[in-house]
Amino acid sequence: MNVPDSVAVIGASAAGLSTAEALRRNGYRGVITMIGAEGELPYDRPPLSKQILSGAWEPQRADLRPADHLRDLDLDLVLGESAVRLDVADRVVHTASGSRVRADAVVIATGVRPRTLPGADSLRGVHVLRSRSDALALRADLLRATRLVVIGEGVLGSEIAATARTMGIDTTIVGPLAAPMAGQLGPVVSARLGELHTERGVRLHLGAGVAEIDSDSGQVTGVRLRTGERLPADVVVVAIGATPNTEWLTDSGLTLHNGMVCDAYCRAAEGIYAVGDVARFYHEHLGDMVRLENRTNATEQAAAVATNLLGGEQPYTPVPYFWTDQFDAKIQVHGFLPPDADAEIVEGSLAEGRFVARYRLAGRVTGVVGWNMPKQSRLRRQEVVEAQSAHSIGSFA
Repeated sequence: MNVPDSVAVIGASAAGLSTAEALRRNGYRGVITMIGAEGELPYDRPPLSKQILSGAWEPQRADLRPADHLRDLDLDLVLGESAVRLDVADRVVHTASGSRVRADAVVIATGVRPRTLPGADSLRGVHVLRSRSDALALRADLLRATRLVVIGEGVLGSEIAATARTMGIDTTIVGPLAAPMAGQLGPVVSARLGELHTERGVRLHLGAGVAEIDSDSGQVTGVRLRTGERLPADVVVVAIGATPNTEWLTDSGLTLHNGMVCDAYCRAAEGIYAVGDVARFYHEHLGDMVRLENRTNATEQAAAVATNLLGGEQPYTPVPYFWTDQFDAKIQVHGFLPPDADAEIVEGSLAEGRFVARYRLAGRVTGVVGWNMPKQSRLRRQEVVEAQSAHSIGSFA
């Protein structure tokens, strides 16, 4: 592919903006059109469940870049506009307002949206958390509430619960797994996280699913579990995962399966790329398809896509990294943690609240977790790099 004269980036969050920045940083002087569904300048999402929700930051502090930086990028920035259709052959993007944007290359960065529970959307006091407005609406309700139930024990649900508890809210986490972030950390480290939440006053009702959300006159009043137990609540947060925003591409002819399916170069078709949460790409070192929902991937994948747009042929083979801050625990995860991997504490101890856990599958290092040991976990990351480069870890993504 020749270097395109024009690039359309569909999505104006971290992945989309990082793509535009990487293009300019690498000397690209062509036309960049960025289309974002939200009507505000690009902002960061990790602070939403922590600093913004708690009130530690003013909302605008989450902005990814100041307005003058965006001007310097020389973008045709279109906000408050959704893409509704893509003509792949001609690389024409059709928007909800009827506009048509044609470009030599298109980068899809439309992200994901929260999954919801049937009938819950219409109830006052029921929230999801994906956007800045979501975070502000949830904070406003929490400031008037005394009892919160978080449905979902993953990263987002655990972070929201920790933040709410530090705000003095009576907080409960419910979900089908045995511990907070059990699906991300495995049984050993997630059990320690569960202990931390319990020590700080979070109630854990785990191992049982939700039967229904109770309400009175349109206001949520509680959550009923499949065990028959009822948990009263003034506010309920639904944090049960996310769905890639690919519906607008249904008639495009592109392959869509748990995201936008791409090759090892993040390419879905000639001149069509995907980046960020929406991209499901082939990871050459793993020999498997991977879709990563984390902030680091948004930046790293954007850099790889920009390189390939400018004539490179660089397969994207990341060692994933994400972090979460809950109470006084700063947890960093490098690599992949398959559900059947064996975890071993290799530095520090669980009891001390400072440790590094190394994960192995079939004798190979797949990932490391650092708990209040950022330097040590970063050094241990090299073991993941070496194992990944040497041979395939196996199909688990």
